[in-house]
Amino acid sequence: MKQIALINHGCAKNLVDSELMLGKIAKSGYKITLDETKADIVIINTCSFIHDAEKESIASIFDMIRAGKKIIITGCLPQKYKKELQELIPEAVAFIGTSDIDKIVDVIKNIGKNKDKMYAVSEKPEYIYPEDIKRQQITMGASSYIKIAEGCDFNCGYCVIPKLRGPYRSRTIENIVKEAKELAQKGVSEIVLIAQDTSSYGKDIYSKPSLHKLLEELNKIQDLNWIRIMYTYPSLLSDELLETIKRLDKVVKYIDVPLQHVSSNILEQMNRPVMDYKKLIKRIRKIIPSAAIRTTFIVGYPGETQEDFQELYDFINEMKFDRAGVFEYSREKDTKAYKLKPQILSKEKKRRKKLLMELQQRISKELNRKLIGKKIDCIVETVNQDGVICARTYKDAPEVDGLIYIKTSTPVMPGDIITATITGASEYDLEGEF
Repeated sequence: MKQIALINHGCAKNLVDSELMLGKIAKSGYKITLDETKADIVIINTCSFIHDAEKESIASIFDMIRAGKKIIITGCLPQKYKKELQELIPEAVAFIGTSDIDKIVDVIKNIGKNKDKMYAVSEKPEYIYPEDIKRQQITMGASSYIKIAEGCDFNCGYCVIPKLRGPYRSRTIENIVKEAKELAQKGVSEIVLIAQDTSSYGKDIYSKPSLHKLLEELNKIQDLNWIRIMYTYPSLLSDELLETIKRLDKVVKYIDVPLQHVSSNILEQMNRPVMDYKKLIKRIRKIIPSAAIRTTFIVGYPGETQEDFQELYDFINEMKFDRAGVFEYSREKDTKAYKLKPQILSKEKKRRKKLLMELQQRISKELNRKLIGKKIDCIVETVNQDGVICARTYKDAPEVDGLIYIKTSTPVMPGDIITATITGASEYDLEGEF
């Protein structure tokens, strides 16, 4: 019996795809191992969002080739580079595109039977979520991701996702609720809703954005404690959606809205909404006073002047986001920005990122220190042998935000929601007691 391992790269959306492939493989009777050194076949699910992500994926591929494994390359790299990747990596036995993961079992069955490379990469990806497959989860803890849609209809100037993932396609409310119930029954306490853009959810199947309706149904699931939303689009954060988030008790008051920039000049070049982001942030805080707001920014976009950058710096300094990430612009082929001029020097991009990160660290430390002495809801991740709990507050999403370390003599379990008193704070992490 062939043993199969999978190495996942990239975002949580890629992780769900990996778990779906493993679910299909397990259903077909193949043995899955978490130790790639023991595997006969290694699937490498790749990311190609930015150049650094590509390098990580390629490093894994060549590590497995040197180890003598049969390699199946899936996901973004084969979708982006098509047949060119076969010439670059002739050692791989098969290539599967982003919307072709349902072909994984057929590919495995035919390894060794066909001398030709197996190639399953749709020319134009159109992802349809395989509802008949149960995910084989790589990690199982207090939280689990649920992909509510795939693809993207926006064409941001820096982004290759629409070309790699195809048009926006929502899953039905019924199918998402069914999956959420199954996860809750397995002991998952928090579900994290993901898509390239969650706020567009339902526009293709319900004729208009319907994330608020999905939240209403998910909030009824008895065994579920928290519902978290990631990746909302600025112009789609309607009052109706914000009021729904405020009203529903299981939906955490956490707004993740990637703004990318604030200068109208750069936003226009990025093909992003040119709108008053100060007004947006103030509206969120007015409707949901306790909201933790997370965002991301890109520095060094082609043509970004010192004035544009200063406007962004001053905006962050004024708005004081609870959480913020900063990325250097990555020049990617097949994007509008690839040919834009002038391109910003790498050294200058790094300088601008450093300035924003230092600013955000100061803001984060200041906000965290204001929490000392206050009580805050937390979800338990792990419990150490010495009785220290590793947890996250409602203000912190898994993997991307900070943690809170809590001292207690009270028995707790991963997934429990507890209320801790904050006793200490650093730039990103907290200390507490329960």
